[in-house]
Amino acid sequence: MNGVHDLGGTDGLGPVVIPEHEPVWRAEWEKTAFALFPTNFRAGLFGVDMFRFGIEQMHPAVYLLSPYYEHWLHSAEHYATRAGVIDPAELDAKTQYYLDHPDEPLPDRKDPDLLAFVDAAVKQGAPARRESSRQPKFQVGDRVTVVDDSPRGHTRKARYIRGKSGVVELAHGTFIYPDSAGNGGEDDPQHVYTVKFTGEELWGADAAEPGGVVYVDVWEPYIVPAREESAA
Repeated sequence: MNGVHDLGGTDGLGPVVIPEHEPVWRAEWEKTAFALFPTNFRAGLFGVDMFRFGIEQMHPAVYLLSPYYEHWLHSAEHYATRAGVIDPAELDAKTQYYLDHPDEPLPDRKDPDLLAFVDAAVKQGAPARRESSRQPKFQVGDRVTVVDDSPRGHTRKARYIRGKSGVVELAHGTFIYPDSAGNGGEDDPQHVYTVKFTGEELWGADAAEPGGVVYVDVWEPYIVPAREESAA
């Protein structure tokens, strides 16, 4: 994504305020918003990468000014509407009803199987590793350069590393490729590597913290041998 949703490496947005005692939930509605991910994931409305792309459909100003779980709520609503599971007009009417009747109880549905799935998913996660016969193009110690392009749609290739060179530190095997799965395509497993970038490479000698490094996980299609990129 090339919009404001990719905030890595940006500045000018003020300090990151870390509360000394941060609650798990800041409001009761956040619990419901959190539950929308595993329940709709089980229903097949989206995977993790599509869910992230749904958040990237938010208006930039709304995204920057809204709390974290409002992003989750937006993505779940986006895909449920697209699938025809909910009707926007009905949702607006229900929302207004509960605004006018805040003490009215919400619909209560018991589904032990769904509850068991959510409990397991929250505690164990959903593995993104996928087996593949693809052979890795890179190995630990290789110097690589991140392809400097601007892909449309969802990508996990952060803008601040595009065109930058680093060294492969770890090779992890094959995982779901977000640039495919996040845009509604197949899992398309690709090799994932941890690449170490120096702060000087990323930010320039004047801005970098002396001796600083940044480790970033990248999918194989994101990178090329550094010598080839330099010669292009």
